[in-house]
Amino acid sequence: MTIIPSNVVCPRCFSKVLHRFGKDKEGFQKYQCQQCKRQFAPDNPVTNSRGQRKYPDCPVCGKATFLHHDHTYYSNFRCCDKRCNHSFRVPKLLDIEPPSSELEPQTFSFKGMRHSLHIVLCALNCYFCGNATTRRVAQILYMVHRIKVSHVTISKWIKRFAPVFKTISTDHLSAINLCDSDEWHFDETYVKISGEDYYLWLAIDSETRLVLDFNLSPNRDSASAHSLLSNCRRNFGQPRSAVISDRYYAYQQPASLFFPDAEHIRVDDFSDLINNNVIEAFNGQFKAWYKPKRGFNSFASANRLIATYIFFYNFVRPHSSLNGLTPAQVAGVKYSELERLFWLLVPVA
Repeated sequence: MTIIPSNVVCPRCFSKVLHRFGKDKEGFQKYQCQQCKRQFAPDNPVTNSRGQRKYPDCPVCGKATFLHHDHTYYSNFRCCDKRCNHSFRVPKLLDIEPPSSELEPQTFSFKGMRHSLHIVLCALNCYFCGNATTRRVAQILYMVHRIKVSHVTISKWIKRFAPVFKTISTDHLSAINLCDSDEWHFDETYVKISGEDYYLWLAIDSETRLVLDFNLSPNRDSASAHSLLSNCRRNFGQPRSAVISDRYYAYQQPASLFFPDAEHIRVDDFSDLINNNVIEAFNGQFKAWYKPKRGFNSFASANRLIATYIFFYNFVRPHSSLNGLTPAQVAGVKYSELERLFWLLVPVA
């Protein structure tokens, strides 16, 4: 007859009327109380150490929780007590991938170019500011300058100069301070790449109309939102008052994680007192430029084209709502007269 040690008691009713009940999955002896039918393994240090649970305790009632949803950069837990039913998010200690706007550095030279830089920049201005296609730009160059250029050549110019414009934008925007701005707006829209839907995530400053960053992603999920918002926080800090987005769930965790001192306002429609109309207006301008292209052929090409379009939007194209200035000028970007003449930027006010 097997003797049960006298120090083993039921943790629920403290009864000593027990019998052996096999072993648990770690190999420790289990017992079952004959009165309350509780099963336990007193020698297992994991199951008998208080506070050592698989998931964090509920911050409201302190009880156990279960994993409700597991995302790339955070986990969503929910309290096991149905009367509490509290839901909370815990971020993961993972390095967040940079957005697609971080183009890979490439070497640039004028070797092999048959036309002057002035002609190239005129073609790019017509393409990005005039909402023209490459064939229409080639036609304009022939009609105005009597220069015969293939539309394929113009497409190669766009791809070739995209990293250059990205470098210019990064160098100038790194010297400005947007932490005094009241609101930053976040939104997403879709584009077609090889017939498939991709999502363009955007961030814009409400006061200067400056596009802070973008992220082109095949998914509309929280990981894409984390990449965009983390890069905005790393490059520009955080706004003074609030970050504004729609009611899509993907913005909740990154907004509270990267902008803890700003209020996260989730708007419903255009008629609200605080709305997302600023970035919706940019989406309308972007779609007016994008639709004549009838989509993009590849992800890399679409990413370079969007990055260059945002450069022309921030630095080259004057805005009537900004009294004829560019968002970069209103944000305080400083560049010399020689730079303005070289890159065809608008005059400094």
